[in-house]
Formats: sequence, C-alpha cells, structure tokens
Amino acid sequence: MTKYIILITTFTLGLFPAFGQDNFEIQVYESEITELHTTMFELHSNYTLYGSKTSSDKILPSNHQLHETVEITHGFFRNYETGFYFFTAMTGNGNIYVAGSHIRPRFSAPDRWKLPFGLSISSEFGYMTDYFTDENWSLEIRPIIDKRWNKLYLGINPALEKALSGPGRENGFVFTPAARCTYNFFPKVAFGLEYYGSLGQISKFDPVASQQHNLYFTSDITVFPDWEVNCGYSIGLNPATDNGIFKLILGYRFSGKHPGKN
Repeated sequence: MTKYIILITTFTLGLFPAFGQDNFEIQVYESEITELHTTMFELHSNYTLYGSKTSSDKILPSNHQLHETVEITHGFFRNYETGFYFFTAMTGNGNIYVAGSHIRPRFSAPDRWKLPFGLSISSEFGYMTDYFTDENWSLEIRPIIDKRWNKLYLGINPALEKALSGPGRENGFVFTPAARCTYNFFPKVAFGLEYYGSLGQISKFDPVASQQHNLYFTSDITVFPDWEVNCGYSIGLNPATDNGIFKLILGYRFSGKHPGKN
C-alpha cells in the first residue's frame, strides 16, 4: 500500500503544469535519497556579485542579492523522501524579504532493479512572491541519473519546469538541464564542475543569446560523516546569465545510516 501512495502522490504533483528557485537553491541532485527515519538540514547561501541592476515590473534586481534557503528533508520510506524549502533574500540596499517556499517529494529506484547507475525522480511544487518572479506558482519534474567510478563522480539532472500562473502558464515545459562532475583528489575533498542551463520550451528552444548557461567551479568537503559542505563560484557563459555567484551549502544529517555511494 505504501508504494502506491508514493506513486500517486508523485504522479499527482506531476500533473500540475515550476520554475526552479533560480539562484536560491543551486544544486545538482545525486540519486541517493535521505534514508528511512533520517532528517537532513541544509542551509543554502548564495550571493550574486554581478547581476541585473534594474527592476522588471515588481521583480527586484539580482545584483548584490544574498539568498538564504533552509531545506529540511526527511526519509519517510525506504525509497521515498520529502523536502521542504523556505526562501529568504536580502537586497543590496539591506531590505529583507520572505521569497516563498516549495515542497519536493522524491523517490529512487529500488536496489532490486539492479541498475548499473543511480536513478531517482523528484517533483517540486511551490510559490514565489512577485518580487522574484512574475509566475508565482510552479512545478519542476527532475529525473536524476548518476554514476561513481572510484574517485570520479558524474551526475545529470535533465529537469523540466512549467509555470502554473503568470504570463508563462500557457507555455510548454522549459528544459533546464544541470550536470555535475567531481573528482576526489583527497579522501575527504573533491573538486569539480557544475553546469546549470535554461534553454527555453522543449518544443522550441530560445535563441542562444536569450538562454541561460552557468558554470560553477566547486569543492565538496566531507571531513565529518554527518556534515556535508559544497561551495562554488560561477561564470555566466552568455550575457543573459548572472555572473559571479558565490554559493555555499552546509548540511547536517540526524539519525539513520549514512548513504552509500553508487
């Protein structure tokens, strides 16, 4: 019965026509989910050094914005977790805003499938205020595929996003791929690259000049077993993309066993 509840919940959310959190939660997901009876607390801190300097309607300029996102994820079943996000922002002039919140159910492929790679899928639904988007309600469907070869890790997230409200609600799904490649140069430290893009509707991509392509130079530190640290700095690969974003993710795991690696 439990597995049918999980599938129904995920499928129901997937029927809703999300834009991702943009620069609030910058992360390429791994296929491993939070283990049963385990809770993961994460703080996502992102600062845009070179962003837009003018407002568009009510949307605030991103230049010198600091975003703080609290993510709480709990493993409710063996192959199922749910994450909750709370977004806040501080603009360059010091004003503080509550930006919105999202919920993210995710399930992973069971071990009995014996896949040669890691596989999971998430559906993220939520609301953002008018100061940060003109499409307040949104949904994201994110497949997660990854593989680890000793010290080398490769993961891809070919995500699809759709607005539920605002001017984009009549449009099709937008393709927002993300990918990550890291190498453990030291036992507890890995260096790598992360890519994030937004190419436009899957039926017809935007012109390249209007797309978003961001490349991050990152490091991952796992000195302590219950702590996770990811930090990075971005380069915008075209003029439509914010440039020079610092990101830091601090995570702490309560209870449960530590997840294995693919």
